[in-house]
Amino acid sequence: MEGHVELSRAVEDRIRALPCWRGRIDIAPLKGGISNESYRVDDGAGRHVVRFGQDYPFHHVFRERELMTARAAHAAGFGPEVRYAEPGVMVSAFLGAKTFAAQDVAAERRRVADLLRRFHRQMPAAVSGAAFLFWPFHVVRDYARTLTAGGSRMVPCLPDYLALAEELEAAQMPLPIVFGHNDLLPANLLDDGERLWLIDFEYAGFSTAMFDLAGATSNAGLSPEEAEDFLDAYFGGAPSPAIRRSHAAMQCASLLREAMWSMVSELHLAAPGIDYVGYTAENLERLDKALDHYRTTYGKPAK
Repeated sequence: MEGHVELSRAVEDRIRALPCWRGRIDIAPLKGGISNESYRVDDGAGRHVVRFGQDYPFHHVFRERELMTARAAHAAGFGPEVRYAEPGVMVSAFLGAKTFAAQDVAAERRRVADLLRRFHRQMPAAVSGAAFLFWPFHVVRDYARTLTAGGSRMVPCLPDYLALAEELEAAQMPLPIVFGHNDLLPANLLDDGERLWLIDFEYAGFSTAMFDLAGATSNAGLSPEEAEDFLDAYFGGAPSPAIRRSHAAMQCASLLREAMWSMVSELHLAAPGIDYVGYTAENLERLDKALDHYRTTYGKPAK
């Protein structure tokens, strides 16, 4: 889902006032983000991305942690260099790379799987400070509390969503704790022609690998056959029946979490050009299809 960012005079003045530029600068809005505003800035030292963002406690997003993770990701070879930061703004290297769409994730699924396997294994040694745990089923339960407190239009649906989350959580098999990205929309993957990169680390933290594997495949709409090939590449062999079931359940959980993210955003965010109500409906429709596949394959638990 893409938004359109306009360059207001206030934004331009704020960017020009940053002390990191060398010489004259040119500013252009970047499309893409659904909760943050980003701009490309060219100066005498090269090309940069300026990303504005504040803490979003309702989404468990804290910029100090995101900044630490972005710096760690660069040090570990997975993300662009962070060149400057101050409260509410981060300036990173502009990679000039292709932003992935869903079809690119499908076509390059084995490269994406390799990238995630290395990210999961290598990032724990690079991050610092207090550990952040991302457990999608806790996120869903906490979103339900936020939606109830905010009087969301979706409150009547929450008991069903919570029951579904409980069903999908019970289907998870134990896996080693890894450091996950936890927001694998296609647009958060870049390809510079030689290597893949990850960007936007708002939700990154210690987690189960299965959430990234499910997010990458469900957000890109991979077919069951493509998803199995992706898992084969990640695990280095054909996935076991337990892995397949856990992954199919987590695909549903990923879409449920994304839909509830959008419901919460309806209450608390107003990014330019973003239709959160439409994004909620889009993800609920995709959830229905994924859940139908999951239950057709594995059955519905007895009450």
